[in-house]
Parts: sequence; C-alpha cells; structure tokens
Amino acid sequence: MTASSSDTRILAPDATDHRIARLAAAALVLALVDAGLPSPLPGVKPGLANIVTLIALYRYGFRAAVWVSLLRIAGAGLLLGSLMTPGFFLSLAGGTMSLVGLLFAQRLPERWFGPASASLIAAFCHIGGQLILARAILIPSDGILYFVPAFALTALVTGTVNGIVAAKLLENTHETD
Repeated sequence: MTASSSDTRILAPDATDHRIARLAAAALVLALVDAGLPSPLPGVKPGLANIVTLIALYRYGFRAAVWVSLLRIAGAGLLLGSLMTPGFFLSLAGGTMSLVGLLFAQRLPERWFGPASASLIAAFCHIGGQLILARAILIPSDGILYFVPAFALTALVTGTVNGIVAAKLLENTHETD
C-alpha cells in the first residue's frame, strides 16, 4: 500500500531541536578547528568539541549530549571528507565510549564530581575506545600499546583543560539565567 497525497505529515522542529542544532553547530566548528591544528601523533587532538558536549550534558541532559556528539561526528565526517573512513570510525568509537563515560560520570556524587572530572573520564574513555578499535581492526598488533602513555598523557591534559573551560562556561551561563 502506498501513501496517498492526503497523508502528509509535517515534522515541525521545537525549541529542543533548535537548541541541539545550535550546540551541534558550535561543536562542529570546534571539531573543524581541531582538525586544522597540527598534531604530534596521529589521532592526538585537543578535543575542543567536547566542551560543547559537556555543556549540553550539564544544561540539557544526557540525551542532548548524545545528539550533539553524534551530529558533530557525522557532520565533521561529511565536511572533512572522512565519512566511512577508518578515521571516521575511530572518531565514532571514541565518541561512543566517551558518551558511555559521561553516562557513568553523571551517576557520581555531584559534591565531588563535576564537569572537569566528567571531562577527564570522557577523555580516557575516548582514547580507550579508539585504541580498542585500532587494535581490534585497523592495526592488529600489540605494538599499538606503545602509544598508550602518550595518549593517556594527552587525555589527562586535554580532559582537564576542556573540563575546566566547560565548568567556567557553565558558571557564566548560570549567572546570566
């Protein structure tokens, strides 16, 4: 049975859709900035877009963070011409594991854990997801484990800096609300 011409449905975006689109666009811009920065090792980037994902998580919840992160990954893949390449799948694996880390971080006591610690957890999960995928499929050799210290140091630094920036931005937006 085919749909008739009178069976039209209009999907009207609501305020949540607009908010997620704006956050995803901001994350996409930061991902493009990330891609343009020189890197000492393949796959080592500041992860600036994660600041926006953290803001989405703390302002609007986990579902918004998932949308922002996945739209950013797909959009960056399209704009950088890396969609369905190994780099895209590494980004998707890292982003997915990062979201799992953020889901876990949300359940930690707010008294001791905030955006900076959530960012650290997400950064280590991101690196872990990428290394697991690379070891399992792309580089099936234990030699990839030699990169773990460099990636862990990067996750420590970038996760801390991004988390502090996100915390400051969240503080400033609470003051203006």
